[in-house]
Amino acid sequence: MLRIETASIVGDRDVCDETGVAPAIHYSSVFAAQSEQDFTAMSTRPQHPENYTRYGNPVHERVKAVMSQLEGTETALVTGSGMGAMTATLLALVRAGDHVVAQRQHYMSTANLLDGMLRRLGVEVSFVDQTDALCFARAIRKNTKLIVLESPANPLLELTDLADVAQTAKSRDVLTVADNTFASPMNQQPHALGVDIVVHSATKYLGGHHDLTGGVICTSHTLAERIWHTHVTVGSVLSPMDAWLLLRGIRTFPLRMERINQNALALAQFLCAHPDVEEVKYPGLDCHPQFALACRQMRGFGGVLTFRVKAGAEAAKRVVASLRIPQMAGSLGGVNSLAVHIATMWGGTRARTADTDAIPDDLVRYAVGIEHIDDLKDDLSQALDSGCSGG
Repeated sequence: MLRIETASIVGDRDVCDETGVAPAIHYSSVFAAQSEQDFTAMSTRPQHPENYTRYGNPVHERVKAVMSQLEGTETALVTGSGMGAMTATLLALVRAGDHVVAQRQHYMSTANLLDGMLRRLGVEVSFVDQTDALCFARAIRKNTKLIVLESPANPLLELTDLADVAQTAKSRDVLTVADNTFASPMNQQPHALGVDIVVHSATKYLGGHHDLTGGVICTSHTLAERIWHTHVTVGSVLSPMDAWLLLRGIRTFPLRMERINQNALALAQFLCAHPDVEEVKYPGLDCHPQFALACRQMRGFGGVLTFRVKAGAEAAKRVVASLRIPQMAGSLGGVNSLAVHIATMWGGTRARTADTDAIPDDLVRYAVGIEHIDDLKDDLSQALDSGCSGG
């Protein structure tokens, strides 16, 4: 099997019969058959890339080929967004009367999906402490069909022992799905740890430039077929242009991720030593309570860190506003750094499933980019000085 750095470049080379070194953009919603026999095949074979773009597109096939290699799965699916990937997956695998186990901390839209839509459809959902693998085992019932995971989790960067939970799930005939967006396949491969389905918001690290919206589902052929039928019905379609941009982003993803990992760890260490910072949360710090687990299941620790400002919530807001390099935006994974005051970003939208008491109002989330680390440090230093002095 090719290493990620190579697979990201050549993993789709034999997928389409094209002579261009750069992939073509197949910007057509529908594809014509060359004969009655071809039309019959196109109309009856699921996931046909030369039928109708909602069913598949040649650029989709390229992305699928690369992503299945990056995550080490049999195949992959692409969707119009990360939430399209998560929604299609969950709706395909559960129905009224089923039970789902999910961790307490999730991306807020995933939490809303679990605690809102699934409950309305008659699916029971139990939320557990992700830092204790035994909690997942205790929550499984006879009608449990799925366990939903995210590690590291937004925004407190708590980890889930993916191998432990996956092993427990398999012993009880329960499927597992893990959101791997925050880690990325460069840093973590949940499928290698036993997870059945891996989803991504490709909008983040995989695309890498804040210029596309997309999602990816990596899994087995059997599960992909189940999920695909729901995906086609839901209609969360990745446009050919966004698929092409995603493929282009994946080409340089390993290089960007390596730099982002380095920058984030250095910035986290810098913040730990800063007198105006109360606490830093980052899996790569040896003071993180799950540092041993991070070292066991991750190769790198990602580009998101959070820190608490000693002077309180208003000072935290001023710190974010004083930053000159990161823009104030609620995303992550791009070449440029972003920063937000978490309580402001989540105000009024946080699902009630979130452990609200655990999210301090003085918390800043910093999504690190590929800028020079000394410039990022200097900028953070002036922002902390300005924000904490009230200036």
